[in-house]
Amino acid sequence: MAAYDLEEQEQIEELKTWWKQHGNRVTAILCVVVLSLSGWQVWTWWQRTQNVQAAQVFSQLQQAAGQGDAKRSRELAGTLIEKFSGTRYAEMGAMISAKVLVDGSDTKNARAQFEWVSNNAYDKAFRDLARLRLASVLMDEGQFDEALVTLSQEPQAEFKPRFLELTGDIQASRGNMEGAKLAYEQATTLVSKSEASVDTESKRRAANYRDVILAKTDGLAASSVPTGGVETK
Repeated sequence: MAAYDLEEQEQIEELKTWWKQHGNRVTAILCVVVLSLSGWQVWTWWQRTQNVQAAQVFSQLQQAAGQGDAKRSRELAGTLIEKFSGTRYAEMGAMISAKVLVDGSDTKNARAQFEWVSNNAYDKAFRDLARLRLASVLMDEGQFDEALVTLSQEPQAEFKPRFLELTGDIQASRGNMEGAKLAYEQATTLVSKSEASVDTESKRRAANYRDVILAKTDGLAASSVPTGGVETK
């Protein structure tokens, strides 16, 4: 029994010695683990709270947009951007607000919303869509160079035909018919290629869209014919 006690005491002494050497490190590691778990829980709670609050503001924005209240929509979109920019509601709210502003001819504030989304949206599709809408507004304002710069960054594949079509519209608006024709032809080619790899309904929509672009191309040819017609002898 004494031998057993002696062996046990030796183990205890070894444990004490080990703890003196490594105890601080073990304590520090345990603290980091505990703090990390606590921090993760706090972060998860904070994100959940942000999403709930942002959803409430977004719901109010949708109601204001449905009523055509541009001022209220812009204010609520500003709240989402200022307080909840880390949520998806901010980019969705800004896009909805911008549309209401465009419908109300407030292109200045609409541009600001589109620009924010194009630079800050989490989803690249939202960034591409915002640039497409922004370029369209700029074209309507006659700012053709700025509109083309907005479209110069390569979009995702599904947006490429739309970017090319709008590029053609801009070139046609500024009188560059050759540039417009080239852009329309490139858009038509991409749409035609996409028809081979989609379902029946998507093929139908793609075919309709291709026809729209072809009509614009034909319109370029018609607009280039002299108003006096062909001279006959």
